[in-house]
Amino acid sequence: MTEKDFLPGAYQKLPKNGKVTWKAPSNIALVKYWGKKPVQIPANPSISFTLDSCATTTSISFDKKENKDEFSFDLLFEGKPKQDFKPKIQAFLERVEKYLPFLKAYHFTIETSNSFPHSSGIASSASGMAALSLCLMDIESLLDPTIDQTLFHAKASFLARLGSGSACRSIKGSLVQWGAHPNIPNSSDLYGIEYPFDVGPVFEDYCDTILLVHKGQKQVSSTVGHQLMHGHPFAQNRFQQAFSNLDRLKPILASGNLEEFIKLVESEALTLHAMMMTSMPYFILMKPDTLQIINKIWQYREETKTPVCFTLDAGANVHMLYPSSVREKVLAFAREELAVHCENGQYINDQVGEGAIKINDQR
Repeated sequence: MTEKDFLPGAYQKLPKNGKVTWKAPSNIALVKYWGKKPVQIPANPSISFTLDSCATTTSISFDKKENKDEFSFDLLFEGKPKQDFKPKIQAFLERVEKYLPFLKAYHFTIETSNSFPHSSGIASSASGMAALSLCLMDIESLLDPTIDQTLFHAKASFLARLGSGSACRSIKGSLVQWGAHPNIPNSSDLYGIEYPFDVGPVFEDYCDTILLVHKGQKQVSSTVGHQLMHGHPFAQNRFQQAFSNLDRLKPILASGNLEEFIKLVESEALTLHAMMMTSMPYFILMKPDTLQIINKIWQYREETKTPVCFTLDAGANVHMLYPSSVREKVLAFAREELAVHCENGQYINDQVGEGAIKINDQR
């Protein structure tokens, strides 16, 4: 599909009002996306596990209005007005209006909440923008009932990407690839796709324990971080590495080779942070406790032969990935050895999920 496929035809009807609700999960990248071109086009392809419990639930109530010259919306986060979120939503609506030309015809009341604690250090932009985009697509499907499920999910992913790049990987599950790759059929820079190749059963219920080393605002925003790849001395090699790692991952996922999976995933995480440490300006986003956790995971894996590994986003928190077959022993390890390195001892247990779900449809 191209951008033209997401431009709507004439709407059949404009209902006076209604309400839609969607729940969309966060995701954790295995091969990282870092660096982008205008507008929200990835410099390299990526792949992620869709999570299950860490999710955003968003409701949109819509009421037809007289003045169609400007966007009109109220935003409630956790039941309270959230003024500092509004500029980002305004910018998103401006960016997607050509694909959703009904936006100025309605006043929207957007109510959103996260299943994970606010400021827990888990990026909510992916789940938040995915949930918002699905709600808007749900409204458009009321205006144009000819939209089929394939177009619905592809366009929702396309719209979510325009709000936050990684959000396009939070529409479907459980393994989503984003970014054009010559060896991955139907892959696109415009939206995420469900991984089209065989995946071994060990990965179907993979677990993710998120160790909250540092809660609150990140030292550097993702937007700024991506911009640091422009002119980065190692950028082109990094982009090529991501393409190669997706090729390497295909037989690993098919065979369930956990030893090679661990090597690739941990290397990707450390490469992401290496790129930030060697940019200009440069940043060290890991904290001392991040390194303590990584070293303990390495030691635990060596001593017990348990197939557990880590990955990192652009921050200090550690995602500990492992098969469900070793869940109980890994959770005991987290409780006894790793919680001490988490802020207020907090960590979140999650696992691979199946993507976003519609909660209700009140109209």
